[in-house]
Amino acid sequence: MTLCFESPEEARRWCRSERDAGRSIGFVPTMGALHAGHLALAHRALAENERVVVSIFVNPLQFNDPGDLERYPRDFAADAALLEEKGVSMVFTGTLEGFFPGELIEGALPEERYLDPGPAAEGLEGAFRPGHFRGVATIVDRLFDVVEPERAYFGQKDYQQCLVVEELARRRGGPRIVVCPTVREEDGLALSSRNLLLDEEGRAAAPTIQRALEAARAAWNGGERDPDRLCERMGRVLATAPLEVEYAEVRDPRAWSAERPARLDQHAVALIAAGASGRAGSRVRLIDNLILA
Repeated sequence: MTLCFESPEEARRWCRSERDAGRSIGFVPTMGALHAGHLALAHRALAENERVVVSIFVNPLQFNDPGDLERYPRDFAADAALLEEKGVSMVFTGTLEGFFPGELIEGALPEERYLDPGPAAEGLEGAFRPGHFRGVATIVDRLFDVVEPERAYFGQKDYQQCLVVEELARRRGGPRIVVCPTVREEDGLALSSRNLLLDEEGRAAAPTIQRALEAARAAWNGGERDPDRLCERMGRVLATAPLEVEYAEVRDPRAWSAERPARLDQHAVALIAAGASGRAGSRVRLIDNLILA
């Protein structure tokens, strides 16, 4: 049976008792609206740890668009039922006040309490979503304080976020960050909780993002190393669908930079962010990436 706690403090006490008993803990942080991608993370964690903990918390610190926060799907009971079927040991949620007791001022976390997300937050998502990564780093740091896991599991779909979390873990001295491959629909669309918000046109257009990434990889495998030409290749594919492209870029994952590098050699990753049409006239922001080398 999966235990469910509604406060971080209850979760902290349970995790401490498990660690005191000598059991290893794997941790999967989520914002809920769970899909097969999240469950793949839990499956990996279950294979590598004696206990697996999942958090479900729609973190307001990482939303720079209040409307996006309001629209984010929430169903804790349904998510907990999925995790119980998987065999997860414990799932917990909480409120911002519960995670930062006595620290909020008029319901908000003071500026000085936010963590610096580091250089991996520069450019791309960091530029299009100001403040996003400091919100991610701040809540993930607190989640690690609550659970104190040996390993924490994140999906590659949020590539830049993984870099930020890895740097956070290095500064803290743990946990070990395990980055798991992106899980996709049959047509190539990366699984995301936001996919539920797409309308028919948006859902039909969304797989073009993955096709553009594949075009970059095909060019890379053909010997192309010029970043501008790789980006042009993605742009041509993206132009075939009704998508609002924010960026289609390449970076050296071992030497992250805010701007496009002048040259790529042995290592490269292609990254795309684009908006697709959603229900009731909304715009759904989708991101994806593909390691080229």
